[in-house]
Amino acid sequence: MRRPVVVGVDGSEASLRAAEWAADEAALCELPLRIVYASLWERYEGTDLAEDLGEPPDAVRGHDIVGTAARRAERRRPDLRVSTDVLPEEAAHALVREGRRASLLVVGTRGRGGLAEFLLGSVSLAVAGHADCPVVVLRGSHDNQATHAVRGRVVVGVGEGADDTAVVRFAAEEAQRRGVPLAAVRAWRVPAHESAESTPATGEPARTYERRAAEALDAALADVPPEVQVHRHTVEGHARGVLEAASREADLLVVGTRRHRGQYGLQLGRVTLAVLHHAACPVAVFRHT
Repeated sequence: MRRPVVVGVDGSEASLRAAEWAADEAALCELPLRIVYASLWERYEGTDLAEDLGEPPDAVRGHDIVGTAARRAERRRPDLRVSTDVLPEEAAHALVREGRRASLLVVGTRGRGGLAEFLLGSVSLAVAGHADCPVVVLRGSHDNQATHAVRGRVVVGVGEGADDTAVVRFAAEEAQRRGVPLAAVRAWRVPAHESAESTPATGEPARTYERRAAEALDAALADVPPEVQVHRHTVEGHARGVLEAASREADLLVVGTRRHRGQYGLQLGRVTLAVLHHAACPVAVFRHT
């Protein structure tokens, strides 16, 4: 049985746009779309959703919300198989459980103007930190669509671990479906205690660290299919700043995060957390096993 693309909706415009994006993604992957509303969403996000709709909290109806999202998805992709469900439980818990049977989870941001537009809701962060499948958080100007390239590339951040090959493979598949190049980015820095030892004449140890970054890129990209056009970028600087800058020219930014056994709470590293809050495009979080 094919695992669906699952999108969480809450009735906000951001979540309905996420449903449209998820419909495009499901069509790209030739998978069904499942739209889910968790009826205890307000416990995480407060009562502002009901106020935005001009109704008291107890009048917000989950079936109306998923119905609206389904109609928007079906108008966008008439041939797509769409199912809906209303779950009487907390949103983050429900979506993480849905992720065990999903190919991909999609969630929107919850910002409503000003500084809030740059921050994520607690549900999005919890899902990105705990779901077993890849999670896409809809950030930035994604134009409600996954199929038509706006900036024309998928960007993947390559870290230091050998298991980054799985992250790169996922990013390469996304680039191949869209018919756009894959930009693989590896940030590097000279440690402060070593930078003082380098001189303009030799460029050491800077060249050493840049070479190591290039070698890490080559290793991570070894299994990328030859039909995917790959651009390699080694950039000096903090990884979070480098990836945030790269997101301004991407249709999708893919980052990896590792599972920390025995650790409770959010399981996102500082780099992943930073790009989830500040990236200019949708962010796919791929969890290492």
